[in-house]
Amino acid sequence: MSDQQTFEVLIAGAGPAGLLLARRLAQAGVCVAVVDPLLDLHQAAFSSAALPLSAVKEFQLPAQVQAARWHGWQLHGPGDQQRQWMADHDLGAVLDFGGLRQWLADQATAAGAHLQLGWAVRGWCSAASGAIANLRGPGGQERSVACRWLVDATGQRRALLGDPPAESGALVAGSGVEWLLQLPLPQWNQWSERLSFMLGRAWVPQGYGWVFPMQPGQLKLGVCRLHDASRRQPPLHQLLSQLQLRLHLADAPVLDRHGGLIRSTIRRREPHQRGPLLGLGDAVSTGNLLGGEGIRHAMASSEVLAPLLLQALGGRPDALRRYPLQLRRRLGWRWSLSGRLARRTWLGLNSSAGDQRLERLLEGLQQKSSAEELSALLFHYRFERYGWKALPYLLGWR
Repeated sequence: MSDQQTFEVLIAGAGPAGLLLARRLAQAGVCVAVVDPLLDLHQAAFSSAALPLSAVKEFQLPAQVQAARWHGWQLHGPGDQQRQWMADHDLGAVLDFGGLRQWLADQATAAGAHLQLGWAVRGWCSAASGAIANLRGPGGQERSVACRWLVDATGQRRALLGDPPAESGALVAGSGVEWLLQLPLPQWNQWSERLSFMLGRAWVPQGYGWVFPMQPGQLKLGVCRLHDASRRQPPLHQLLSQLQLRLHLADAPVLDRHGGLIRSTIRRREPHQRGPLLGLGDAVSTGNLLGGEGIRHAMASSEVLAPLLLQALGGRPDALRRYPLQLRRRLGWRWSLSGRLARRTWLGLNSSAGDQRLERLLEGLQQKSSAEELSALLFHYRFERYGWKALPYLLGWR
């Protein structure tokens, strides 16, 4: 990337959202560049990355980025209870997150996008033709790049947009830690073909744990919880070690350790644009707090923004005014409800009353739901399938 280059679009962040947007723009003939401080897209690959099959098909994700398929659910807790829902066909996939980023990067560059790893946007300013972005490279070198539109795809850090103003609603934050384990195939088989979650304060207070299958012989073991400033919360690594011991996985070597944050507003009313700067993915709160999901919703934001940005590049910048509304419609009306449920559900798992509410809900799901219906609830927030009588339990009213 020379000091004199000018791009129509410069994207800060080579995550799934930024790379998918770059691919779509490059395929339309746009001169687009993506910069990211990582030197290797397989690094810092934190994401539980479990998707429903509908998302795998929607984004046409190839087998090479799918570490495993799953067709059931296994829920532990509260306490020692264990419940299972299994289908006779695949319901989704667990992705190799690093592999997904590399595949999207290869797709984007094949379409003509420029990818510069090891570089980060450290600041920007408006210019007559759009924006001037200040970049810093791996050796500390600096350069400026001109662009018509600058996209903040830096995730929950919001490195360019900054945190939303107070009137947009508070950012609700959660932390997660995940380990990649290696174990013998007979033991791995006990966890294969299903997504397993550990629920209740005896497992993870104010959060949840999970075990996801990867390729044969490897599992993801993780914990996540919402932040609660009013309560002292134990360290996540301590909870993860306890989880490993309780699930009889203590002897499994740890191949990788990683962690991350999720921060989203509940109502998603923050600004999506500031002059030539546009927000994408988690930078505009597409991370869903109920299931800790980010990938498919962030990629959906790219599909919403891409055609609007093409119209803006074609001389209709007013088209971008429709971006927040169209993204809200794409995410659906259940979005804000799921955020409120997340706050009530996870923060409420700190007492016997919270465990009892969860127990009543799980008993009802076990009696009335199939694996497919549970997927619709957890991935598509289809609360109405269970009748609105279930909501008081989720919201803590009963």
